[in-house]
Amino acid sequence: MFRGVTAINLDAKGRFAIPTRFREELQECCERQLVVTVAVNEKCIGEAGCLWLYPLPEWEKLELTVSKLPTLNKMAGKLRRFLIGNSTETEMDAQGRLLLSEKLRKFAGMGKKIILVGQLNKFEIWNEDAWNAKENEWLQGDDDDGPDELEGLSF
Repeated sequence: MFRGVTAINLDAKGRFAIPTRFREELQECCERQLVVTVAVNEKCIGEAGCLWLYPLPEWEKLELTVSKLPTLNKMAGKLRRFLIGNSTETEMDAQGRLLLSEKLRKFAGMGKKIILVGQLNKFEIWNEDAWNAKENEWLQGDDDDGPDELEGLSF
């Protein structure tokens, strides 16, 4: 389970270090094999700022789900091309670093400062400025338009 928000720096080659607290779990669950792709929620499509990072077994579950979508459905086709087409396999090196491809860094507008956000089965990787803007938007936003399914949720 991945949770928490961590500020991280990208080096000149586009690498970043996974926080130490996640490295052992990533070794055990996926032998350091991960997949990074563009995020397709929270209006991220066409908006710079966010990538998804999956341990390989979690990514394979997602691929299976996407592969079952109807091939003649236009939206399913767009999702498949966008999500699967932009995915890149990456491996955590001995120092716990991952390389983000130049294409994905460019798509998400990644600069030197990024934010890694644990999302239970995956991570989100945010451009720091985009994360701060979204966080402010969420904090100041109108929460009355949430889905009905969440109305009965208790914390």
